[in-house]
Amino acid sequence: MRLEDLPLRDDLRGRTPYGAPQIDVPIRLNTNENPYEPSKALVDDLAEEVRRSAATLNRYPDRDAVELRADLAAYLGHGLTGEQVWAANGSNEVLQQILQAFGGHGRSALGFEPSYSMHPIITSGTSTEWVDGMREEDFTLDPGKAVAAIEEHRPSIVFLTSPNNPTGTALPMATIRAVLEAAPGMVVVDEAYAEFAREGTPSALTLLPEFPRMIVTRTMSKAFAMAGTRVGYLAAHPAVVQALLLVRLPYHLSTLTQVAARTALRHRAELLGGVAALRRERDETVAWLRAQGLTVADSDANFVLFGRFEHRKAVWQGLLDRGVLIREVGPPQWLRVSIGTGEEMAAFRAALEGVL
Repeated sequence: MRLEDLPLRDDLRGRTPYGAPQIDVPIRLNTNENPYEPSKALVDDLAEEVRRSAATLNRYPDRDAVELRADLAAYLGHGLTGEQVWAANGSNEVLQQILQAFGGHGRSALGFEPSYSMHPIITSGTSTEWVDGMREEDFTLDPGKAVAAIEEHRPSIVFLTSPNNPTGTALPMATIRAVLEAAPGMVVVDEAYAEFAREGTPSALTLLPEFPRMIVTRTMSKAFAMAGTRVGYLAAHPAVVQALLLVRLPYHLSTLTQVAARTALRHRAELLGGVAALRRERDETVAWLRAQGLTVADSDANFVLFGRFEHRKAVWQGLLDRGVLIREVGPPQWLRVSIGTGEEMAAFRAALEGVL
């Protein structure tokens, strides 16, 4: 039997699964991971916490992850409490729960592409209509056009991404505020890469007291270097969290996941210690790429979008042939490179010089 023979939903036919290529190469710079491994102290602490928790694995985990949510609220600051924070298996499950609660048949979600490709994928997976508001040629978001798109389509959910993936561009607070004032429903500000933003870049968290229908999503996969843990979270009004409880699966975060996340939060000074180095490496990469005559999008994230290539697939393959894996994603003619260690970025530069 083939996939085509199954009684699959019509709107899912012809689609392909999301995912970056998983290829075993010396230099992997395609999934925006933090390249710095956990320290021995963190690993030892985590091993002890897991050993202690193993004695209770015959019991279900804390269904609502109360202690983890309190720890996340303390990390975010801004006067947040655990009642204003929710956690799930990666930020993608957080987004899915938002769409399950506030989207659905007969409702729509509006985003501004190019942006995070999982937004429209999860939207369609929850039988919600996706509306593309489009960005400017330089990947910025014109607040007037954004408001006009909201007034035209009246979406139930608006997605903003700051810093944006795959372009790396951050949104001014004035633009976020304009969208919040115009949106008739929920506004999700995806801040998965917020820790990498330049010094002084404000978070949308500052707007939460004014806009109870705003949701700010974050992840521990990037700056926290805990991609393997699969923990994403959000901050919102307590009523929003109560709404998500209606759609979350019971016991969705395992005991071991909660233990790993809480241990990582205790070690956050160490885990976030590499952020400054990655910012410097990012800015140096932008400058070097521009010196090669390439066009580069301004980035506040741990990746850089660069181009333009008439045959980007050939450039991507040329780098892969030299042992460097980056991402063929985003608008045509552009490629995205995640920021790695200094040694990894030197290898990327040498490989790209060879390809060019």
